[in-house]
Amino acid sequence: MTQPLWITPGWPAPECVHALSTTRHGGYSQAPYASFNLSDYVGDAPDAVARNRMQLHRQGGLPSAPHWLRQVHGTRVLELDNFASQTAAPIEADAAITLSRGVVCAVQTADCLPILLCDTAGTRVGAVHAGWRGLANGVVEAALKRLDTRAEQMLAWLGPAIGADAFEVGDDVRDAFVSDGPATSACFRAYAPGKWHADLFQLARVRLQRAGVTGIFGGGRCTFRNAQEYFSYRRDHVTGRMATLIWLE
Repeated sequence: MTQPLWITPGWPAPECVHALSTTRHGGYSQAPYASFNLSDYVGDAPDAVARNRMQLHRQGGLPSAPHWLRQVHGTRVLELDNFASQTAAPIEADAAITLSRGVVCAVQTADCLPILLCDTAGTRVGAVHAGWRGLANGVVEAALKRLDTRAEQMLAWLGPAIGADAFEVGDDVRDAFVSDGPATSACFRAYAPGKWHADLFQLARVRLQRAGVTGIFGGGRCTFRNAQEYFSYRRDHVTGRMATLIWLE
């Protein structure tokens, strides 16, 4: 049976909003990047990455080349409407938004949580790279602010990420969140002294809900436990990256 190249988000986005989240299947990269690695900074052969990106563009029906970011686990949001075309080097940011048709927002992940955002009117979209540092420091809130619309008119979709039973963290990670209140504290489950299992999906839901977003979909696809479908940095260390993309048509 042929494995899917990507997941189509299950959310009630307007028809003009297009989105997909890739798996590790169907590309040209060799192990340990096999096979649909879309990152050019993890040590994979450049020609394989280029062929994978060309395949994504062609088979995914993308209207233009994605604007790849240099992700640093920060909170900078890049407004792609300010860029007529791809720059020679990716710009440092962990989220991208656009109000323009035919402009593709993209984030790359291999355990961190990709979050897609759109408004119910279909006039603006965004993609967010949300690891624990980005979530704790406010990358979700920063993206929502730059999208500049009422939170109750926003929809969010949570893509594949490391699951709660696999995401082991220390007190430092828990301490970065627990001051937010009991809803965030409930996202951590102790399993040893000073060790916790963290629910990245629920941490994102708490942040989105606190910002006023109620239309939240997706979540629960674990990259760590499903080696056949997804890359996972925590599992494999040297590995590829999936991409999660969104655009307006």
